[in-house]
Amino acid sequence: MVKWGPVAVGFILALVLGNIMAMFVNEYWGVNLGLFIAGFIVGYWVHEGIIGGLWNATVAGAFGSIVLAILLVVGGTIFGGVAGFAAGLTTGLTVVIISLVTNIVLMGVGGAIGGILSGKD
Repeated sequence: MVKWGPVAVGFILALVLGNIMAMFVNEYWGVNLGLFIAGFIVGYWVHEGIIGGLWNATVAGAFGSIVLAILLVVGGTIFGGVAGFAAGLTTGLTVVIISLVTNIVLMGVGGAIGGILSGKD
């Protein structure tokens, strides 16, 4: 079952930690490390074991990907009209597919490890 409090915090942590780690480590590995740590925190917080931690962290990562795609479509429409909508939609779909896989894997693994360490309540 999804616990929306940790998922919302995980989404915000993914944004914040991803950007902070990208500044201090490097752009690629820092973002990945930030996503992993955010997933770990969500998995540890939910106290539902490996499956609960994996599921909640995955939902947080998927939520971030979907929000990014919506922002691309809306921004493309506002600034480019119909052509911008088409470009934003194409880019948004591509970003959703790639980012969903990346976020699900990184945050899901972190959430599963956090769930293992926190145990079941």
